[in-house]
Amino acid sequence: MSGALELAEVGVPLAAIAGGAAYARVKAPAVYWSAVGLPVTAVRFAATYGSTMDACGLTVNPSRLRVLVTRATTRREIRPVPPRIRRIRPTTTGLRVRLRLAPGQEPADVAASAERLRHAWGVHAVHVSLIKPGVVELRMTGFDVLRKVRMPRRARSGELVVPVAMREDGTAYVRDYRAIPHSLYLGATESGKSVHMRNLITGLADRHVALVGIDCKRGVEHAPFAPRLSALATDPDMASDLLDALVELMEERYELIRERQGIARAVADEEITSDIWGLPAELRPVPVILLIDEVAELFLVATRKEEVQRDHMVTQLIRLAQLGRAAGVYLEVCGQRFGSELGKGATMLRAQLTGRVVHRVNDKQTAEMGLGDISPEAVLAATQIAPEMPGVAVAGDSSGGWSRIRTPNLSLADAVAICRRTAHLVPDLPALDQFRPHVPEATAAADAPSLVKPLPVTG
Repeated sequence: MSGALELAEVGVPLAAIAGGAAYARVKAPAVYWSAVGLPVTAVRFAATYGSTMDACGLTVNPSRLRVLVTRATTRREIRPVPPRIRRIRPTTTGLRVRLRLAPGQEPADVAASAERLRHAWGVHAVHVSLIKPGVVELRMTGFDVLRKVRMPRRARSGELVVPVAMREDGTAYVRDYRAIPHSLYLGATESGKSVHMRNLITGLADRHVALVGIDCKRGVEHAPFAPRLSALATDPDMASDLLDALVELMEERYELIRERQGIARAVADEEITSDIWGLPAELRPVPVILLIDEVAELFLVATRKEEVQRDHMVTQLIRLAQLGRAAGVYLEVCGQRFGSELGKGATMLRAQLTGRVVHRVNDKQTAEMGLGDISPEAVLAATQIAPEMPGVAVAGDSSGGWSRIRTPNLSLADAVAICRRTAHLVPDLPALDQFRPHVPEATAAADAPSLVKPLPVTG
């Protein structure tokens, strides 16, 4: 009897620990990784690093000097040398190891072995990032960070740098307007574009920027954010007038740059290499971010008159895309498809949109529209996004780099509350006053006390 009690005293706690670990691995993977996964992976990495690198072909023959020193001081066998470990840093999502490549190695060699390294060390994924020439970083993730997104606490941020989503390597995907002034977003219905834009708008809401919306679906997408918008167009006619106003605003800012820097008026706007960020802070105009919900609505025509208007709007959009960066005007263009079938000027406009984010699409051609000129692998990744994972997208840029990202879920009610709370930050832009959306004041009846006298309940 005493043996059974002793067995129960030991077995019950062990069973509870094992059950708790199994539950945490499914329901709270970050907790499981910090408590169990990280120590196990660290030990496995330290014990098998040399042999794993050798098996993956990531070692080189030692230098002659090292061979001579080894033979003179020890009797050890001369073995190939793996990349030198410079730093190991644990994170809440994985493990980061910075390596100094040996002479003759290149980052592509390590990237090609990422899948084998993942299996060898028992982690969810291994991503290779180039830090500087000769130095790479292995970003290991202990679990699928895109399954339930929790943005990192430390993320690069600034006046025009907004953390928007989580990358699959556990880092934050940020929208940097100084580095990538214009972006294109593609995706099917219910793919997560709206949630992505909510995160972007709410991230910009507390910054000193002017948000301008074009939503030709009668404003169903952008109207809830009206308290924070400086202008909103809800039909093609308003959109045409708003684009004209933005082009005039851009030209005024070019005149300001000319006056400040002594540039002759005969110099064309295209030849002015400076921008508003070279102006003193007291003279610098506020950045303007144009959000276009469904770009196809600006291209679709039914009559000859609408075709003339379409051509005019497309021309103005192309001008903003080509010249807007220096004037502090940035574009965010969304659509389900964006190809040459939309009409004249579509391909030219798309070529000016450096940033590309493609959510789940209905056909491979749509993914190629956004990512075909970046990477074939990115196109394949975009076509493999599962319908049950809304918000997952493939983000790339003209440099050829790309990664899978996912935005955290943000309800429309929460986004609207943030826009109302930051409504006082809407900048003063007289040129856009006529397009300022009307925001009805909250009725006092909702907050007034009830006039119905409660009756006691008797039983």
